[in-house]
Amino acid sequence: MSRLLRVLVPLSLLAATVTATPAAAAVVAARPAPEFTTTTTASTVASRTDRRPMAGAVHDPVAGATYITWSGQHADNYVQGYDHRRGTWSPPQKIAAGESDPHNYPTMVLADDGHVLVFQGMHNKALVMTRANRPHSIADGWTQTEIPQGKAASYPMPFKTANGDVYVFFRETTQELDPSVPTDTRPMRYVLSTDNGRTWRNSEQLTGKPFAIGSTARADNMNEIYIGQMRYERSGSRERVHIVYTLAGGGPEGHKHDRYHRNVYYAWFDPATRSFHSASGRDLGAQIDDADQELHLKVAETPLVLPGGMKSPDYIQLVGANGNRPFLLWFTGDDNKVLHDFASVWTGNRWETKEIATGLRVREAERVDGSTWRVYATREGQPNIETFLLSDGRSWRAETAIPTAKPVQRVEVVTGFRDPARIIATGASSDRDVKVADGDITVAGIRPCRVELPVLGCVLR
Repeated sequence: MSRLLRVLVPLSLLAATVTATPAAAAVVAARPAPEFTTTTTASTVASRTDRRPMAGAVHDPVAGATYITWSGQHADNYVQGYDHRRGTWSPPQKIAAGESDPHNYPTMVLADDGHVLVFQGMHNKALVMTRANRPHSIADGWTQTEIPQGKAASYPMPFKTANGDVYVFFRETTQELDPSVPTDTRPMRYVLSTDNGRTWRNSEQLTGKPFAIGSTARADNMNEIYIGQMRYERSGSRERVHIVYTLAGGGPEGHKHDRYHRNVYYAWFDPATRSFHSASGRDLGAQIDDADQELHLKVAETPLVLPGGMKSPDYIQLVGANGNRPFLLWFTGDDNKVLHDFASVWTGNRWETKEIATGLRVREAERVDGSTWRVYATREGQPNIETFLLSDGRSWRAETAIPTAKPVQRVEVVTGFRDPARIIATGASSDRDVKVADGDITVAGIRPCRVELPVLGCVLR
């Protein structure tokens, strides 16, 4: 009997024994943490970016490659590719200008025809798409076009459905189209392509509604929509896009852009019917207005204040779901600039919210199993990414740490990831001015497991 088999036999018996005992839960809690490997794909190149935690990278199983995109100096758009067969990264390749605005960040999807599509919301002006010239490759040039149905766009959030439709949600700065509209009227719209990005229609053309999510006449002037994250989910034939967002606006001071933040909301979008729904399943139709969000979508009420100069809640919130039970992760700051982290979970008839941690900026999350999610988080001004496990939207515990040479400002899980390229981490720049670009681009993944045992998990890496 080989040495490996001699080790496996008693471990297997132990696993079976432990599974049958009341102490099994304790063994599960002690399940070994995964070992992450990290690669710095580009050093001292990243500028400040406002990118939301979605669509920063995608895996192409046909090419056996992972493609990532990020904002460099002047917020210019760069891409790189990882060849999983050779284990090598391509050098950074500039494909589009960012016009020195951190809002003009890139996001990407892989169209069904194999072409990589990269989107930028040129802040308040236009929605731009840069398309790889060759399918399943980023090495043969790019073609850039402006999507005319996405005028006055910021914050592009793309996803692809099971039938290959490509949606890009974006926020519209309506004043750019009609100067008589107040500056803090900024609803969400979307564009849709059913032919791999060649032609587009926007949500108004598709539904007849002037916007997808928004309001125009709140007494508190909080008519700006800030989506923190969108998460596409497919289960069998059912598709849902989970959405978490907050409001901003001038508040009692009148019409001022992004002066205050307020409240947390949740909805899900059905691509098949182009309709929005509440956590309870209420069909809200093709447009969410203020009455909908206040009556059916509000998860948490937060005060209309600027505590300690920190907006409450933050621009980034996370969303996920366990079956029909969505959950949210979000944080606020107090008068002492201490961050407070909250989890909100839908119980089936109401939202329950509790504080789960302090001092963390939750950056991204990924499903581990049916009810457990891995949450990636950072601490202000410190290197490394910490991971935590959230079970049933309630139970929170530390898992491991991913070392990084410098502080990290953004984390995105790679769409359809394949290790060792599971997440992309954009390093924090030392200056808010995008003319400075000295953050690292780091990709991390879980080290392969040689043996996976019930209950005990990964052993003998």
